Amino acid sequence: MLRKVKLTTWIFVALIAGLMLGHFAPEFAHSLKSLRTLFLNGVKCIIAPLIFASIVLGINSAGSVKGLGRTGVRAILYFELATTLALVVGLFMVNWLRPGDGISLSVQVSDLVNKAQETKLSFSGFFEHLLPTNFAEAVVKGDVLQIVIFSTIFGVATLLAGEKGKPMVTFAESMNEVMFKFTGIIMGLAPIGVGAAAATGVAEHGIGVVIPLLKLVGTLYLALLIFVILVLVPAMIYARVNMMSFLREIRPALLLAFATTSSESAFPHALESLEKMGVKKRISSFVLPLGYSFNLDGSTLYLALASVFVAQAAGIELSLWTQVTMMLTLMLTTKGVAAVPRASLVVLSGTLTAFGLPLEGITLILGVDEFMDMARTTVNLLGNCVATLVVSRWEGEALSPEFSSVEP
Repeated sequence: MLRKVKLTTWIFVALIAGLMLGHFAPEFAHSLKSLRTLFLNGVKCIIAPLIFASIVLGINSAGSVKGLGRTGVRAILYFELATTLALVVGLFMVNWLRPGDGISLSVQVSDLVNKAQETKLSFSGFFEHLLPTNFAEAVVKGDVLQIVIFSTIFGVATLLAGEKGKPMVTFAESMNEVMFKFTGIIMGLAPIGVGAAAATGVAEHGIGVVIPLLKLVGTLYLALLIFVILVLVPAMIYARVNMMSFLREIRPALLLAFATTSSESAFPHALESLEKMGVKKRISSFVLPLGYSFNLDGSTLYLALASVFVAQAAGIELSLWTQVTMMLTLMLTTKGVAAVPRASLVVLSGTLTAFGLPLEGITLILGVDEFMDMARTTVNLLGNCVATLVVSRWEGEALSPEFSSVEP
C-alpha cells in the first residue's frame, strides 16, 4: 500500500511534518540539520556531471553550430524579456503596497553584510569569471555558470571534431543515463531531506520572526504570484502547454525547490520532466542549464522589491527616474548572480551602495530571507521550465500529446 504512494505525496507530507516539528520541537529539529546537509550534498554532487553530459549531448543533437546558435539567441531573447517583466512587477508592487513604511532601520551592520560589501561586483569581474582556471575547480566550487560555459565550448568542440569527437559523445550519453539513475537513488531520500530542511529552517528562525516583516514577505509572495499569472501563464499558453498536466509533472521539483531553497536540488528532476513532456534533448539540455545563470525571474523580482523596500524603511523617496535607472542596473547585475558567492545578498548590497541607500537595511531582511528564498527559488525553477518550453515552441517542436493543449 505504501509503495503506491507517489513521491510528491511523501514530499508534501514531510514538508508539513517538518514545519510542525520545527515550531513545536525546535531543539530536536536542530539535530536534523545533518540530514538536510546530507541530502543537499547528494543532489549537488549530481549537478556538475549531469550538466556536462546533458549539454554535450544536447549540442551534438543540434547537428550543427548554426542550429545551436539560433537556439541560444532565442533563449537569451526570452530570458531578457522575462527578467525585465519581473523587475517591472517587483517595482510596481513595492511602490503600491509600500512594505517599508513605518519600519525603523537598525544601526548595526552584521558581519555577513560587511563580507557581502567587501565582495566586489563589477562587469569586468563577472566577465573574467566566465571561464574557470580549470574545470575541476568549477566542479569543486559548484559554479553553475562556469560549468555551463565550459560544457558548451566542449560540446561545440566535439561537434567540430566530427568522427573523432563521437567517442566523447558516446561517453556523455552513457554518463547522462547513469546520472539519471543516480538521481533516482538520491530522490528516494527526498522526503527525509525536505522534512529536515523545513524543520531546521523554522527552528533556526522561528515563525515569529516573520510577523514584524509580514508585509514585506506578503508583498513578495503576491508579486511573484502576479508575475506567474501575467507572464508565465501566457507564456505557457503561447507554448501550447496543457497546464494541468505540466503542473502535475513538475510538482515534485517545485516542492523540492521550495522546501530546500535550492534550485540545484530540483534540476535533475526538472530536466527529466521536460524530456518526458516531449522537449527535445538538444533544447532542454542547453536552455535549462543556461537559464540557471541568466533567467532567475524570482531572484530578479526580489532584488527590485528589496532595494526599494530599504529606501522606504530609511524614509528615502526614490524618483521614478532613479527607480528606472536601478532597474537597468539590476538587469545587468542579476545576470551574474549565479557566479558570485552569497549571490542575492551581494547584488543587493552592491545596488544599495550604488544608489546611496543604507546598507543597514539588509539586516532587516536577513531574519525573513529564508522564507522569501523559498518562494523566489520556486519561481526561478518554474520560470526556467517555461523558458525551455517557449524556446521549444520557437524551434517548431511539438510536445507529447499528454502535455499539449493542441488536439493531435
